Amino acid sequence: MAIAAVHAGESTPARIPDTIQQRIAACTACHGVHGEGTPESGFFPRLAGKPAGYLARQMKDFQDGLRKYGPMEYTVRQLSPAYMQEIAAYFSAQEVPYSRSPMPSLSADALKRGEQLVTHGDPARQIPPCSACHGSQLTGVQPDIPGLVGLPYDYISSQLGSWRTKTRATVTPDCMSEIANRLSASDISAVSGWLAGRELPADMHAQEAGSVTPPLHCGVLGDKGDGA
Repeated sequence: MAIAAVHAGESTPARIPDTIQQRIAACTACHGVHGEGTPESGFFPRLAGKPAGYLARQMKDFQDGLRKYGPMEYTVRQLSPAYMQEIAAYFSAQEVPYSRSPMPSLSADALKRGEQLVTHGDPARQIPPCSACHGSQLTGVQPDIPGLVGLPYDYISSQLGSWRTKTRATVTPDCMSEIANRLSASDISAVSGWLAGRELPADMHAQEAGSVTPPLHCGVLGDKGDGA
């Protein structure tokens, strides 16, 4: 009887609750309960409040091998488009406070260069201003352009570096890859520092779709691509 009971117990699978919290458990383990990220380290980015279209696109890019990071590639490998859209919509709707992250000490000249690139770009090198696509307040634009303010220095600089080393990409036109490769290493540090240290606007929501007309051809003559 005891053996039968054991076998009976072993044959009964554990019931997993069918809830959104269960579905996003793999996400919250690294990105925080509400997708707030890890501002103390800057390693895992914030998901909360980012446009749903952007979040879904990033999961698809990991799934397709365009973005390279083993744990994320494994996590999204078997997810259906509908499942990814559901996860993206959940985190996009989360509203949690922003926290400052550690950043290196940069010179006044470096920060001035960062502000110049973010707000005006460098036309001579075909570098458009970040604000041209990411919004006047750099909080992103619906449905698929993410905000840049509030992101950690380490995260911004590492992602710009990833486009340069081709460990991050997206579907054509991959404008961020083109733009990142026009930036020098010192430019990346300057942009990352100025963005990470910028005062946060009162309204951190992404701007309405159509409120920004991005420059053509990755800042020159064509269409826009994905953001950070």
